[in-house]
Amino acid sequence: MRHQHTSITLGLLSAAIALGLATNVQAAPQSTVNAQSAQASDSAAQKNADATTQKPKELETIVVTARRRSEDVEKVPIAISAFSSEDLKDMQAVDIAGLQGSVPNMNIVQGRGSSSNVNIFIRGIGQPDALQTFDPGVGFYVDDVYYSRINGALMDLFDIDHVEVLRGPQGTLYGMNSTGGAVKVVTKKPTDQPEGSVAVTVGDYGRINTQAYLSGPLSKTWSASIAAGTFKNDGYVTDPATKRHFNDDDTQAIRGKLDFHPSDSFNGILEVDYSHQDTDLTMGQPTAPLMSTDLATGLSTVRLLPTPWDFHAQTSFGPDKGQKLVQKGVAWNMNWHLNDNWDFKSITAYRKLDTAAYIDIDASPLQLGDVLVALRQHQLSQEFQLQYDNHDNLHAVFGLYYLDEHVPSHQEAYADSFLTFFGLPINFLRTIDDNLVNQSYAAFANGTWSFGDGWSLSAGLRYTDEKKDYFRTTTAFFGPPLTSFDSTFAFNASKSWSAVTPSIALQKQFTPELMWYASANRGFKSGGFNGRANAPSDVSSFNPEFVWTYESGLKFRSADGRVQANGDVFYSDYKDFQARVSDITNPGSPIPNFGFPVLNAAKLTMYGAEFSGSMLVGASSSLQAQIGYLDSKYDKFVDPRVLLDPSLADLHAHTAFTPKWTARVAATHTFNLHDGAAITVGGDLSYRDTMWLSVDNRPGLMQPGYTLAGLFGVFDSADGRWQVRAGVRNLTDKTYKTDAQEFSSVGNIQTAYYGWPRNYYLTVRYNFFR
Repeated sequence: MRHQHTSITLGLLSAAIALGLATNVQAAPQSTVNAQSAQASDSAAQKNADATTQKPKELETIVVTARRRSEDVEKVPIAISAFSSEDLKDMQAVDIAGLQGSVPNMNIVQGRGSSSNVNIFIRGIGQPDALQTFDPGVGFYVDDVYYSRINGALMDLFDIDHVEVLRGPQGTLYGMNSTGGAVKVVTKKPTDQPEGSVAVTVGDYGRINTQAYLSGPLSKTWSASIAAGTFKNDGYVTDPATKRHFNDDDTQAIRGKLDFHPSDSFNGILEVDYSHQDTDLTMGQPTAPLMSTDLATGLSTVRLLPTPWDFHAQTSFGPDKGQKLVQKGVAWNMNWHLNDNWDFKSITAYRKLDTAAYIDIDASPLQLGDVLVALRQHQLSQEFQLQYDNHDNLHAVFGLYYLDEHVPSHQEAYADSFLTFFGLPINFLRTIDDNLVNQSYAAFANGTWSFGDGWSLSAGLRYTDEKKDYFRTTTAFFGPPLTSFDSTFAFNASKSWSAVTPSIALQKQFTPELMWYASANRGFKSGGFNGRANAPSDVSSFNPEFVWTYESGLKFRSADGRVQANGDVFYSDYKDFQARVSDITNPGSPIPNFGFPVLNAAKLTMYGAEFSGSMLVGASSSLQAQIGYLDSKYDKFVDPRVLLDPSLADLHAHTAFTPKWTARVAATHTFNLHDGAAITVGGDLSYRDTMWLSVDNRPGLMQPGYTLAGLFGVFDSADGRWQVRAGVRNLTDKTYKTDAQEFSSVGNIQTAYYGWPRNYYLTVRYNFFR
């Protein structure tokens, strides 16, 4: 029976309701300064109790910190998509993967076979292998704290102020592992006026979510906030025989903040967060025949043929084998205003992640690729920033960064269905115990000089030095009908890398409404060690990846604030691509090599264009559109298999996770009722072109182009206290693949994972202090 950690949230719900009903305080809506976003509308209307139901006269403006200082998103020479908390609700996003479709040339989905991983690619750059010994290609930050693994990054969106997606390398200000870009999640800060809300969501597939938020002053110098949520559904995949549910969710999360602001020259925010997840397996579908191999003859036998996907799956794991995660962290963010020109900032953070996940990689009742991956990652990070502003024409930031990360893990692989000896099955178990230690140091500087008539020049440089130590021991146990024996090998190595990542940008503010920029940025992704080595010959290190991206763009916002349009074109030169391939070659032997070498195999060229725009139509309607075009190709791919067998050259005809076109359109309309209440209806269509889901192009691991649709409706009461929201996702019940596992050298495993079918929900929210 799974643990139900709901007492924290229920207690917070009760406390928030009691406090909200007991007080007579009628505070204004959340300050735009505290929210770090501004919605321009009639100032007199904002003072009325029914301001929350009035349609804004201008588009919302989000203040971002992409360049480590607060700026209007329209003034930053970076391709940025920014979303407020209300935007995320209208996108019907439950977790961070809900950004899918809303950012040009971005792919963000739940990671393969895991209920807590997130797989992010921006402009074709990401992390093709989900194992923890590989680094992400897109940086992920929560309140300026770097999350170094994709494990546990599929975070629920329950106390969000806004989200920033920075497209293109961010190597100067964000450092390693931001070659594709960065995703920055900014949570709500404690407010200087009381705020609070509770919400309950119900839906099909057993969905029940609860959320609560409470914020306000404790004294003249202290304020605090606390947010909590529970997220539960029964999953959308079932075992047709046992009715067991897969691909479910059962998560509890809480975040608390304490803000100390004794003077205008100092403030510090202490942040503590905790989340717990306990789910069943995340199941996919075999897309190719599953095979066993006879060690005596070298012949392969088909054990299972793929069938059409119908949201049914079966596994060899028992019902007690699921996926568990506990994640917690503490961060201390301090800001000193030294004088009129200088500010100093310190960000200290410690995070701990414990997971134990059973993954049925072959997604079948067979034991071909069944694994346990249990890791106990922890990291300590420290960043210092010294910022300069002469309040005229010069801004600068100087920084130091340190990361100390430890990732010990225990893994088990079960493959009793994989090997035979003259047709008789062989029991097989492989255990792995390893530990990755990563230490990274960096120093950076970036400055912006304004000159002439609306011109600005920005330039920066970062130096990073990192060292990784990797220890690994692997033991394989073979059983009857062969004489039982084990094979053990150990590996211990250390390696260091360094990188220089410059950036430069020139921008011109032609008018107050129109800005042009051109930039060049370099990024790098860390080197590492092959965590999938099954034999001493597989153990190897690989070097960092590097990318140069050249970009030019225009940003426009009309004088009345009712039309906004941003566009850019880019070209990327991507070198030393880290590819994990399935090696089935073994010259001179009838027995295949069941290896997974990792190679700096490829050089790529990528170019594309992006557009995003929004506008207000009349007094009550809005339109949005995002379009991305991406052309990605290998200039070379050095694969030993292709050298031995040129007919395999088509394995790399297409780059992974790079649909040529992505697009979305969305619209909303608000009906203002006579009593001051309002009803808003909205919907969206998103299109994603043909996409390959693995580095090795396998026919079953390709998703043809598809379109998804969503609809929602919202009722806001006249006093702003009550909100009722209902919606449907995947309106047309489209079946589509989102991610894949490719281990063709073991049992011909080629497993695809699928997105949610059509699903409905209803949310009731109550806001206190209105």
